[in-house]
Amino acid sequence: MGEESLDRSEGAGERLLGLLLDRAKMLPPQLIPPLIAEEVARIGGRDVSILVQDYAQEMLVPLPGRNLYVGHPEPVDDSAAGLSFLRADVVEVPQAHGVRMYLPLLDGSDQVGVMALTLDRVGDDDRRLLGSLAGLVADMLVTKNAYTDQFFQARRREPMSVSAEIQWSLLPPLTMSLPQIDVAGILEPAYRVAGDSFDYALNDNILHAAVIDAMGHNLDAATMATVAIGAYRHARRVFVSLAEKYAFMDEAVSRQFGPDHFVTAQLMHVNLTTGALQLVNAGHPAPLLIRDGLVVRQLESATTLPVGFGGEAPRIREHTLQPGDRVLCYTDGIIEEHVAGEEPFGEERLIRCVNRLGRAPSQGTRADLRRLSHTLKQERGGRTSDDATLFMIEWRGDGGEGGARDSAAADGRDGSCR
Repeated sequence: MGEESLDRSEGAGERLLGLLLDRAKMLPPQLIPPLIAEEVARIGGRDVSILVQDYAQEMLVPLPGRNLYVGHPEPVDDSAAGLSFLRADVVEVPQAHGVRMYLPLLDGSDQVGVMALTLDRVGDDDRRLLGSLAGLVADMLVTKNAYTDQFFQARRREPMSVSAEIQWSLLPPLTMSLPQIDVAGILEPAYRVAGDSFDYALNDNILHAAVIDAMGHNLDAATMATVAIGAYRHARRVFVSLAEKYAFMDEAVSRQFGPDHFVTAQLMHVNLTTGALQLVNAGHPAPLLIRDGLVVRQLESATTLPVGFGGEAPRIREHTLQPGDRVLCYTDGIIEEHVAGEEPFGEERLIRCVNRLGRAPSQGTRADLRRLSHTLKQERGGRTSDDATLFMIEWRGDGGEGGARDSAAADGRDGSCR
């Protein structure tokens, strides 16, 4: 059948998606990517690849399978697939014999990866159908991933420690994007992280978020982080106030590990309607408030003992965000790294890096945070001897108008953060 005779009408597209969904229900995970390639062939697509992000957020790795085109991993920073992934948008690349299409795989607002395929030519019906197909593919991959290790194995590009396995299993999606708010997080070193973690949940119009750093290294730290995150989630689902969350985590860590162990933490509530931010800072470096790409100030809060020390009820500091404001949380592994015998990296150098990158046009919270993470790693000479976590919240305002910076100033953008 020639491509010109293929039916890509809305009704035909709905039938194809329905058939794919029906067939996928009873298939084991490893047969899902080949099934996708088979169904794409029905509309004239060829050389189908399903690419998923590796744990270091550096490469997009093709899933193996019959009927799939399995090429080399695609770099996130310098490829059409990476551009589609970072922008969460379709990228079309004309070729000698057709058009190579890259479609982001979005499960809600979480980016699973990219689907790539080639068509002889692309029309509006193709774009509409493939957009719907990409959404369905993302949902299927997330669902099947819950009971297989095969997608995990594809994403893992080097050996991973037991503590890192535990931490990655604890994490929520690395990103969440809504009209009112964006959230993104990064853990380093991806394959050896132990005590750092973050968690968040959106309940009604309140974003609940936590960033933690358990003392120590390796499995002991991962175990303590597991208890702290578990206690936080339990308290979040039972209590309302930040003070109660802190108290519940404090008691859980103290009872399980004794008085000589602790977890530093930041606990936050962000009101999506008003931009009101409540903050408890229990031993972490103060978060940075970023406005129009530049650090305005640190968000200081009253001193609160780390979780596990049996401290008094914390005093909660309140701040008010403006549309487009970003709050950057980070653990001490970012600023305490010693580079080539020098002084610790430090907060001032971190702020200079944020400001330098902030002069460039924003590519979105996820892409900007990823670029910051990689820049900081380069500034540290590629060293991450301790866990280093970045977690960013962008409040766009009740109507979602904020967050779109387009600054032309680029002085010093490519220079050092020194």
